[in-house]
Amino acid sequence: MVQKAIADFLNAINDPMATVMVVLLSITGLWFTIRTRGVQFRMIGEMCRLLVSSEGATKARRRVSSFQAFAVSLASRVGTGNLAGVATAIVVGGPGAVFWMWVMALIGSVNAFVECTLAQLFKIKGKDSYIGGPAYYITKALKKRWFAVIFAVAVMAQFGFTNNMVQANTISSAFSSAFGINHTVMAVVVTVLSMCVIFGGIRRIAKVCSVIVPFMAISYLCIALWVIVTNITAIPEALLIIVKSAFGIKQAAGGAVGMAILMGFKRGLFSNEAGEGSAPNAAATAEVSHPVKQGLVQTLGVFTDTLVICSCTAFIIMCSGLYDCGANGVELTQMALSHHIGPAGKYIIAICIFFFAFSTVIGNYYYGESNLTFLCNGSKHTSKVILGYRVALGVMIFVGSMMAIDVVWAMVDFSMIIMTLCNLTAILLLGKYAVRLLDDYQKQRKAGRDPVYKSSTIPEIEADTECWK
Repeated sequence: MVQKAIADFLNAINDPMATVMVVLLSITGLWFTIRTRGVQFRMIGEMCRLLVSSEGATKARRRVSSFQAFAVSLASRVGTGNLAGVATAIVVGGPGAVFWMWVMALIGSVNAFVECTLAQLFKIKGKDSYIGGPAYYITKALKKRWFAVIFAVAVMAQFGFTNNMVQANTISSAFSSAFGINHTVMAVVVTVLSMCVIFGGIRRIAKVCSVIVPFMAISYLCIALWVIVTNITAIPEALLIIVKSAFGIKQAAGGAVGMAILMGFKRGLFSNEAGEGSAPNAAATAEVSHPVKQGLVQTLGVFTDTLVICSCTAFIIMCSGLYDCGANGVELTQMALSHHIGPAGKYIIAICIFFFAFSTVIGNYYYGESNLTFLCNGSKHTSKVILGYRVALGVMIFVGSMMAIDVVWAMVDFSMIIMTLCNLTAILLLGKYAVRLLDDYQKQRKAGRDPVYKSSTIPEIEADTECWK
């Protein structure tokens, strides 16, 4: 009863704030699409080239490579939002929510480019890697530490606690449904495995993510492709239902289009995190010769998450015809895959959920640690505070496994909205630097050089970009 009351209260707050967030996210994405001349579309080839280049492997011996930073951010992006979140969006917002998730990815991906480029520009040197993110570029470029503190606290709430509660909750639900394993048992397993990784710091997290992420993404893609190929005749009808639900007159009259847009954008943002301000914390750790390189690589992460992996889940559900059967969340995804491949479907989804959610937990941990380090501001007690944070994270994973899903999602939405509004405000004010960096990068590429950035390129912020001297 208490959990339901909390969920109802948070949802009452979340709905109007989410609408504001969606509007601001759209405006910001459209603005930067114009300012960068559609960088997210015209430089896809360059993104792929950078991702497979060997620069990170050769330069970042004791630091984090470009690919490893990409893997950490993708580990956080690819989680329950890709499996349970997509199903929830379809159930609540209708099939049209899938279309608006695609739109959000195409428009919002440029926000990821801007925020991750800024994170690289204003990063600082840490013990094991570079450190950066919105809290750092807000403080250094806007000179508003109080504003950065609000953001950092929101990140701690989102990724240190509520988001990881969702991951643990979904793992427990999936394994309980598929294997009949008690929620408490799974909570203990996930907590112990997570602690083993995060106590190794960002370098261990990056190494683990660089192995898990490619494996889980390719495996799930192969499963989805098999479903699509074996149901190829159902794809046109599924696409037609999605588009009709997104724009249909009947749906508009009933208010369903608005719900589809809102759910598509909210669940899409929860999944790929473009503009949310989370991925920049991972992007800042990379060793690259120019900030734009990591900005482009992280943009590709948005496409990978939403246009590829989320779409896989959507087509698995839509081709099954079970999208309006009454099931929700990961249970719907399990039922849909079981419809295609038999009883093994629920077991496969449960295993996918484990890898997706576990990698998200360890990726989320670093986001929290990075912002906790910022909040400590060089205190001699920082190491003790981080130890306490790790213990608290373990408690949240355990507790989250046994909480009602409605209150967990409500808490996630609230903290996500706060940090997104803070970050979008910051990148709107600072995006001019990302645009100048993009121009500098393209000039060097046209001249046949491997782009290298130096702090003197933008004199007015030279003192605040000490890592590029």
